[in-house]
Amino acid sequence: MARTVLVVDDSAFMRNLLKQLLEEDHEVVGEAENGVEAVELYRELDPDVVTMDVVMPIRNGIEATAEIKSQDPTSSVIMCTSVGQEEKMREAVEAGADGYITKPFQKPNVLQAIDDVVGVEA
Repeated sequence: MARTVLVVDDSAFMRNLLKQLLEEDHEVVGEAENGVEAVELYRELDPDVVTMDVVMPIRNGIEATAEIKSQDPTSSVIMCTSVGQEEKMREAVEAGADGYITKPFQKPNVLQAIDDVVGVEA
């Protein structure tokens, strides 16, 4: 089942890459390049799932995830992190992240992470 996805990453290259990986199976409804935009767009678009970069300017993904979760405990947030950022991942999970994917992204991993956190409906 196609899901609506909000893609959050400060790198336009990474946002485009994720959009390409997702577009066949899901609908990317918006994209943000920092945590402030992410929270605003989440409120506006109410996506099924958010892919959230951990390290971003203005407001990082951990803070943005905590705010989204405090406003909508049923939200689904998947953190995007580089290999070797295990400490950040622990912080992200404590902030309420539902799952994570590591860069460089592989399409099967991204799609599996979405299925894992949103559930697969027949």
